[in-house]
Order: sequence, then C-alpha cells, then structure tokens
Amino acid sequence: MIRAIIVDDEPLARRGIRARLERATGYTIVAECANGTEAIAAIRQHQPAVVFLDVQMPGIDGFGVIDAIGAEQMPVVIFVTAFDNHALKAFEAHAFDYLLKPIDDVRFATTIERARHRVVEREESGVARRLAALMHDIRPALEADQGAARHVDSPDAAAAPVNRIVVRERDRVLLIDVGDIDWIGADGDYVRVHASGKSHLIRDTMIAMEQRLDRGAFLRIHRSTIVNTSRIRELRPYSSREYAVILRDGTRLRLSRRYRERLRTHFGEFL
Repeated sequence: MIRAIIVDDEPLARRGIRARLERATGYTIVAECANGTEAIAAIRQHQPAVVFLDVQMPGIDGFGVIDAIGAEQMPVVIFVTAFDNHALKAFEAHAFDYLLKPIDDVRFATTIERARHRVVEREESGVARRLAALMHDIRPALEADQGAARHVDSPDAAAAPVNRIVVRERDRVLLIDVGDIDWIGADGDYVRVHASGKSHLIRDTMIAMEQRLDRGAFLRIHRSTIVNTSRIRELRPYSSREYAVILRDGTRLRLSRRYRERLRTHFGEFL
C-alpha cells in the first residue's frame, strides 16, 4: 500500500481528497494535517510515499513545508490549491503534480496513477543498483561510444562529452542518443531526461549531467534545467529580467537571471 498524507487547512477539502483516495486502490492514509507545522511533524514521523499538500495555509504554507523537510527528502508532492498562479513555483519546488480546486475526478485519478508509478520507480532504485554488475561487464564497449564513465570524477573526463546516456530501467539498460534529448530537469534525488517524447529517471546530479554534455549543444538555463539549444523555438519575457524558453514541442521552461548570460553568449545580444 502507498502511504499518503493529506495536508489542507480546510476540513471539507481534506474530506474530499480522503474520499477519493478511499475509492482508489493501493493507497492508505496515514495522517491528515490542518497546517504546515502538523505536516512537517507528520512527514518526519510517518515517512509517507505521497503527500497531498495545500499551497496557501496560515503560518507555514506548502512551500514552507518543503523548505523545512528539504526538497531532496520530500515524498512525491501533489500540490492542491484553488489558485493557479502558484503553478510555476510549485514545479520549481519539485512538485510531482498540481491539482486545482474544485478537484476534477478524472484528473485526480490520472494523477494518483502517475504518482503510483513514480513511487514504484523510487522503490525500484535497488534493482538499478543490482544492475551495476551487468554494467561492469558491458562498460568497456559503452565507453568507446560514450568517451567517459557514467560519473565524471575528473576535469579530464568532463572534457569529453558523451554521445549516449545510460539509463537503467527495471530489468533493462537503455542507451539514449544525446541528440535525442530535448531537456533535462532535476527531480528530487534524480534527474529526469526528456527525449523523443518520453522521460527517463536517472540517479545522478544536474552538475554531473552538465559536465557530460557538449556545452555548445546543451545549456543550463536554471538550477533545475538543462536544455538542448537546438530544440528552442522562441523566448518570451516572463518578468523584467526573466524569460520563458519555449521548445519546439511546446514545452515551456524558465530561464533564470543567473543563467541568462549563458544564453546571451550562445545566441547573441538579444536579451
């Protein structure tokens, strides 16, 4: 059973989520919380796999809960709120999904099913570790193509960009051509590689991924995002000094001020 916590300062909202989860299969509610303080204590005590987290609450809000626990230590976070203006910040806080009140039953069912798969992915990380032995056997052939080991441990290794990325998924090992990658995003303790319409979870860091990729073809545009520059379709002003980066498939990413100069250097004086 997937252990879940419901956090919302409105009793009616908590009852609605509880009723939907009770009708679902495979979820058990281990705690309900009316504010951020209770949520922090409950998450630390019960170690849930999923938390339904209201954004706006008196005192410590949903983002404050994540700050207190730490984004890397949080369970799968599904934000629930009546306001859609927090969506971008929610995903920057590594939220798995974002539900608007009043909650649509079909949308809710889709979200918890996706969350179930995410929980399984995390639990199966042990399987990925067991595949390390297999990788040891096939690594010599892969290194000829990649030009580097999986983890970049030295400046010399970082200097040679790889041609393919190794992804361990359950009982198989995938080799993803770097040219097929659209963008890469931070995802808790992992990174998520988006390529050819699919996404793949890799136990790695954004820094290590950035070091492996060709700096001319891939750019860091946010602390949580690396993008294949050939996929960028347009830039739109997001605020006075920030832009939305829109890819060919319509994906919208955020260019933060910290990484703005990198894009300016790559494309020229237009920002």
